[in-house]
Amino acid sequence: MTNSAQAVLLIAGPTASGKSSFALKIAAELDGVIINADSMQVYKDLRILTARPTEADEARAPHKLYGYRDGAKAFSVAAWVEDVAKEITEARQSRRLPIVVGGSGLYVKTLMEGIVKIPDVSDSVRQAARRLYLEQGHNALYDSLKEKDPEGAANLKPKDRQRVLRAWEVLVSTGTPLRVWQEKPPRKLLPNSEYFSVLFVPPREEIYGACNSRLVTMVRDGALQEVQVLINRALDPKLPVMKALAVAELAAHLNGKISLEEAIAIAQQRTRNYAKRQNTWFKNQFRASETLYKQYSESLFDESFPKIRHFLLT
Repeated sequence: MTNSAQAVLLIAGPTASGKSSFALKIAAELDGVIINADSMQVYKDLRILTARPTEADEARAPHKLYGYRDGAKAFSVAAWVEDVAKEITEARQSRRLPIVVGGSGLYVKTLMEGIVKIPDVSDSVRQAARRLYLEQGHNALYDSLKEKDPEGAANLKPKDRQRVLRAWEVLVSTGTPLRVWQEKPPRKLLPNSEYFSVLFVPPREEIYGACNSRLVTMVRDGALQEVQVLINRALDPKLPVMKALAVAELAAHLNGKISLEEAIAIAQQRTRNYAKRQNTWFKNQFRASETLYKQYSESLFDESFPKIRHFLLT
């Protein structure tokens, strides 16, 4: 029997599968609060290109953790899970159903299974790591890590900049190898929660078609202007927001390097590839309570909604 006061509804799946529309319909039916679990939709900079809910959507149901972070600062799953736990608690206190929706599999998995808390790295250590990397190259940074933690370095490739940097920073900052921290038991922020997870896995041709058409619509609705504003900020190109789908391609067009048609075609291909990787991840890493093998539609909602209501009410 479900304790409805501890229930959380999770809706996951690849980009362009209809997750947000499904969540909005559920929220209207069950007095829910929609909480974002998409690593790019947290940024305020790209409302159009990250397919954040529209103002009309937000008027139909409360939406949380959308567009609340500045793209100038990188955001992490560790920070998100702290924020989402607060939003779920607040939804419960207001007697609303928390509906967590997004395509970032690591986010929803971390919420359900917990996270290992690794101490924050100081700015001075982070700057020292990047200075070493820039001045002496990836081999020097890797060799420094290997000298201090040969076992950890053995599992990394010298050219894997991000992972080597992270391992070096944590080791220098805490005195303990990153692998040791990662072996600690995960901590659940909401240990008594009961999850009902819905996973969208539409046919590949449907997803690919939706990815293609949605990007065209985004460009029509102002994605170029959105990217131009981002370019004008002159942010570090390594920041996550700068790696959002279609940003690099549309920026290349705005800088006169490729035509708009080329930019759209390349971005469509990248988006299709991303959707494929999402599907693979969910297939191998995520166990859903209910799997839907179609894109969202009213008829699909009518088929699946009774199971969700049964979970909450029995």
